[in-house]
Amino acid sequence: MRLIIAEKPSLARAIAEALPERQGRVEGAIVAGETTVTWCLGHLLEQAPPDAYDPAFKAWRLDHLPILPGRWKLTPRPKARSQLAVIRRLLKGASEVIHAGDPDREGQLLVQEVIEHLGWQGPVSRLLVSDLNRPAVQRALGRIEDNGRFLPLYRAAQSRARADWLYGINLTRAWTLTGRQAGHDGVLSVGRVQTPVLGLVVRRDAEIRDFAPRPFFVLWADLAVARGRLRAWWVPGETHPLDDQGRLLAREPAAALATRLPGAEGRLAALETRDKRQAAPLPYSLSALQVDAARRFGLSAKAVLDICQRLYERHKLITYPRSDCRHLPEEHWAAARSTLEGACGADAPLRGWLAGADFSRRSKAWNDKRVGAHHALAPTGKCADLSRLEKAEGDVFRLIARNVLAQFYPPLATREVKAEFTLLGECFRARGQEVLEPGWKPLFSTRDEAPPLPPLSEGEACRVLEAGVEDRETRPPEPFTDASLIKAMMNIGRYVEDPAVRRTLREHDGLGTEATRAGIIETLLERGYLVRRAKALRATRLGSALIASLPEAVGRPERTALWEQRLGAIAEAGDDPAPFVAALIEDLHGLLAAADAGRLRQALAQARGEEAPSPGRGKPASRRRGAPARGRRRSPGASRGKGSRS
Repeated sequence: MRLIIAEKPSLARAIAEALPERQGRVEGAIVAGETTVTWCLGHLLEQAPPDAYDPAFKAWRLDHLPILPGRWKLTPRPKARSQLAVIRRLLKGASEVIHAGDPDREGQLLVQEVIEHLGWQGPVSRLLVSDLNRPAVQRALGRIEDNGRFLPLYRAAQSRARADWLYGINLTRAWTLTGRQAGHDGVLSVGRVQTPVLGLVVRRDAEIRDFAPRPFFVLWADLAVARGRLRAWWVPGETHPLDDQGRLLAREPAAALATRLPGAEGRLAALETRDKRQAAPLPYSLSALQVDAARRFGLSAKAVLDICQRLYERHKLITYPRSDCRHLPEEHWAAARSTLEGACGADAPLRGWLAGADFSRRSKAWNDKRVGAHHALAPTGKCADLSRLEKAEGDVFRLIARNVLAQFYPPLATREVKAEFTLLGECFRARGQEVLEPGWKPLFSTRDEAPPLPPLSEGEACRVLEAGVEDRETRPPEPFTDASLIKAMMNIGRYVEDPAVRRTLREHDGLGTEATRAGIIETLLERGYLVRRAKALRATRLGSALIASLPEAVGRPERTALWEQRLGAIAEAGDDPAPFVAALIEDLHGLLAAADAGRLRQALAQARGEEAPSPGRGKPASRRRGAPARGRRRSPGASRGKGSRS
């Protein structure tokens, strides 16, 4: 018997329906001839709790830390025992096993850990399915690979799970017990990803809170030129009081010049014209889609992920959604016309966009070198009757289809004009943009662009019709939203202060993964560290106090971003995981030594707005027995399911 183990029931059904043999149902599986298809339910196994290694660890005590498993153990998840028993029984009669986890790091771990936990010693192949429609699954079944090729992916995911356990269990217990000594009654959860994300929000909130607005002043002049009129802005010289961005800090020079300008004549001293061509935005990765859907429709990151899962599993309208890639396989280009015609024919806006597509065009989106285990989100070709979808599902599907359709539109062609005028010996500048060819732009926006400048010739005369001074103020940074926080997690190098570390980070290295970023935000909300106010995400007093009490490095992204880079090296280059885990353990010893009841007491008091204790840091927490009085006894650092991040 050939046994296929899928990641979830929906994938198992899609695989079984693509097999040529007649199907029959048995408990926990589908039989099709000599092939049996069974499934996991997400993670069937999870990292064992500390007391599985030593019963004494059931009590939370500082003198137990750090807890460092010798031989790692997995334990069945409570609701998964019956399905695990089904797979155990089927393995006894199998001659070959096919691993059909999702095509990503966590999907590789999810099925393979079950195969190894149940002691299978026979051959294992790998089936990669990114589209649940029958033709796509049939093509995937014709390209089954050796699972050995994906062992580095498994080792990286396994290392991630163990690192999360070590970091989350030890630091959560340390800060929870220290919190009890500081007077806080409850669990203080610390994790290698969630805590740096919380730190981003806490620091942004502090910038907003501490921001002191400064006035600045701008002077404009409406000019008559040979073939029209335009507005130009004064560029004050260095003899005037300016800030580091060249903004004028005193009103008097602008006001004095404004009174002299009406009726003054000058000339166009310099003219620069530049034609630009901009290709369409690439198809979406999950995070890029979450950013756009949050901005356009106000959807949370988790809502977008859930919608994509329904579009993928239930409706079979899109390809695998948990992708970090924005490119498509080159072989998909030839079938793109039929795919998009099939997907878009039942929706009026999509039909309109489809009618303008030129399928002889080939954009840079089709690039095998940029496609890894999965490709960008795209329609599957199944007809999308959006009237039968929830509104948010239809909105998200249109975004996904639009970005693929846009690859068959011409570039946006614009002409940018920069003009510099001399008036009363002073410099005034104007900018304008003219759309030469709208290309793909109408698919993305129906808003009118800023009007272009009238036709200009260098050296021509101009005359001031009117002038005025505007009083403005510097503005604080905007609070994080789902969109901007997801974008920050994607591009975490921008928030790294250490230049040496920043140089080691590639632009695409980030906090979390496509599959976990939405969950990280929701976890911080559920644990009371963040609160959502309208669209803004703000840190609570407890969240701010936790960050203030931790060593600075725990709440900053540098360590975690570098960890993701090392995990990437394990997955992509086959690096040995042992040095990564060893470095983490060494790091833990130093972090645990920093647990400080005095510092935490002060941070909690300041968060409550109380008079803070003595500014002295206090004595390090004693290694006495203690456990959290209320809250979950189990550390949030333990693995909780696919893609969990503590």
